[in-house]
Amino acid sequence: MNIVVGITGGIAAYKAVGVVRALVLAGHDVHVVATENALRFVGRPTLEAISRNPVHSDLYEGVAEVRHVAIGQAADLIVVAPATANSIAKLAAGLADDLLGNTILASTAPVVIAPAMHTEMWQNPATVANIATLRSRGVTIVGPAVGQLTGKDAGPGRMSEPEEIAAAALAAVAPVRDLEGRRILISAGGTREPLDPVRFIGNRSSGKQGVALALAAATRGAEVVLVAANLEVDAPAHVSVVPVSTTLELEAAMSVAAPDADTVIMAAAVADYRPESVAESKIKKETQGDRLTLSLVKNPDILRGLVDARRPGQVVIGFAAETEPDDEKLLAVGRAKVARKGCDYLVLNRVGWTEGFAAERNTVLILDSAGDIVGEATGPKRAVADRVLDLLADRP
Repeated sequence: MNIVVGITGGIAAYKAVGVVRALVLAGHDVHVVATENALRFVGRPTLEAISRNPVHSDLYEGVAEVRHVAIGQAADLIVVAPATANSIAKLAAGLADDLLGNTILASTAPVVIAPAMHTEMWQNPATVANIATLRSRGVTIVGPAVGQLTGKDAGPGRMSEPEEIAAAALAAVAPVRDLEGRRILISAGGTREPLDPVRFIGNRSSGKQGVALALAAATRGAEVVLVAANLEVDAPAHVSVVPVSTTLELEAAMSVAAPDADTVIMAAAVADYRPESVAESKIKKETQGDRLTLSLVKNPDILRGLVDARRPGQVVIGFAAETEPDDEKLLAVGRAKVARKGCDYLVLNRVGWTEGFAAERNTVLILDSAGDIVGEATGPKRAVADRVLDLLADRP
């Protein structure tokens, strides 16, 4: 999901870092919208490092792209933590004098707030009325807890713990369990073919798209096995992971797991060739001279092999990462590939020096076995993953 975390100017802002981290680790694309006062309590670099996205705070940034409404329009969920008495009052009144206020007003996504303030402020009739107003509009209120506050006083008003806020926020967006009972096998990452004990031939795939598919499938109720080739991101904690490195290892792992799967998704970037022989010790330039000649042999076509071995009713989805810059030619390449591979669907995307591999976002076309476009998606890789999985949910 695309989640906006709004941070307002209270001492509890330091705990918002934990909220952001929990949502990121859950596999979501998190964008922080902080008020200027919030950034006096917690630093922009910290929030950007944890969220893995730029922090937005200025209402007049990105005017050409209408950012003051675009962030809210793109959000699947908005979490405000901490929500100060002032921010709660503004939210109840529908004020939009800063970027956070505009973001919330421009969004139709569920809103979850975690109040944090002194007891007297929390119990003030104005705050009580504002909270009642927000509840009546469907806003989810998390906390506040009772405990030590800033200074020597204690009582109700302490912001709930980050894990509790993140859990309540995700619960507010009840996931669709439309893949319940399905068994899905997914490959992710990039294979590496060793030259010697030190070096290998590989590719720039980070595994982010495959991991996003695994997380999305598990969230939607599927039983997931992830065959992971040299991932640069953490695999979801609640899926079964089979680590591999080379193409032959990936082929073996997929062949073992495929018979039990209802769907097989080949999202890994597989090396087409491997060295004919692997040196037992490090290849040294002192002994090789000015040139090193490598002899490569073709690797097996794993996707085609999975198609040939599939059982009746099993769905096989392939991925094709291509560098063709022309859209029409790219589509022609994809259509030729889906015909050659024989898979049920082919997810086609353009890659290059600055797009596709290792990026947070992706743009894909989804072709069926006849080469017709049956879906497309642009956005965070989790959103792309859900669009691919929608095809499975729509099948009987």
